Amino acid sequence: MIRKATTQDLDQLTNLFDQYAVFYKNPSNYEKHYAYLKERLENNEATIFVASDETNEDKLIGFALIYVTFSSLALNRILILNDLFVDSSARKKGIGEKLILQTVELAKELGSHDIRLRTAKNNTVAQGLYHKMGFVREDFLYSYDLTVD
Repeated sequence: MIRKATTQDLDQLTNLFDQYAVFYKNPSNYEKHYAYLKERLENNEATIFVASDETNEDKLIGFALIYVTFSSLALNRILILNDLFVDSSARKKGIGEKLILQTVELAKELGSHDIRLRTAKNNTVAQGLYHKMGFVREDFLYSYDLTVD
């Protein structure tokens, strides 16, 4: 089952988020991750969808964290599917696909025509899912990041 996360989900959601951070070679830090997610939820700064286990709806097995922003050229909202993660015990069961489909529904509700995401170049499993779901890898634009200290 896919639904919007609430602050009652924070413990399990943070555990999943922590696994996600470690997957991307960031340090595990439950307290910081908890505070970050709590702030996003309490301030309505993100939409987080959670997936629960079919046999135990109280057990969370995945999440999608989405930010809404705007595109000046499209003159419309765009959704940033910033984080997508499924627990290793629940992979290959269509959970990631369901989380993406829920994100598509959110885009439709908001009148957005664009969902954007980034993934690691070596994350070929995720890339396969994104291609399957209709995402097109951008070859026209370059992505740049600047770290400000």
